[in-house]
Amino acid sequence: MGSQRQMNQGGRFPNRLQHTNALAVAKRAKHGAPFNKRARNVERNQRLPFMPPEDWHEPHELGGRYKIIVQNPGTGFRHVLTPADVRNRLAQLPERFTRNLEVVQFSRMTRKKASFPCYGMQWGTTIYLYPIEENLVEDYENPPKPGQFNEARMYGGVWTEEPAGWKLVWSEATIRDFYLNNILIHELGHLVDDRNTQYQARERYAEWFAVEHGYKPSRLPEQKQSVHRRHHAKSRG
Repeated sequence: MGSQRQMNQGGRFPNRLQHTNALAVAKRAKHGAPFNKRARNVERNQRLPFMPPEDWHEPHELGGRYKIIVQNPGTGFRHVLTPADVRNRLAQLPERFTRNLEVVQFSRMTRKKASFPCYGMQWGTTIYLYPIEENLVEDYENPPKPGQFNEARMYGGVWTEEPAGWKLVWSEATIRDFYLNNILIHELGHLVDDRNTQYQARERYAEWFAVEHGYKPSRLPEQKQSVHRRHHAKSRG
């Protein structure tokens, strides 16, 4: 499965970024995958070198439990989830889905990352979760595309049109639902996907995975959600 692990980054705006030359510069990041459709930015120049925005965690590929790394979210930002939230949610999934997961990193928002802000990213055997604005209000210059509008609305996000653009407003409950049952599961879907290599196919699979294993189970009665729950010893991170 290691040869299928790509770099998949989910941003906050529906223009996607393609990074087909990532293989040449991202150590062991196989196939050099593109960013997913939620990225805010316009497509980057394919002839310019791609500089990965994250720390690379070298896969040990020995199996076992994953660790969690928490960075300071940065001024004006906050992490949505806690390590316990992540562990509890992933424990509800079949163990085969997290078998190759080695690191979950709560990343810091920097000036460089703010130029292409994102909710989550999968790279190698690591899932990165990004912080959100402290007031849970995201500002956009352009209106959301239908897919972006509907995705946020599925989890309770509210789009409002303002004189200077658009706002996406979350509550504590809705943003937590969005990260737990969409972002986290979507990025895990990229890690689980060991068949597809093309952007469109990988994105379709991750979106399906998030609906089937994130959205739908989270809407079931509580007693049915815990059917796959696994119990762990004390965590490493």
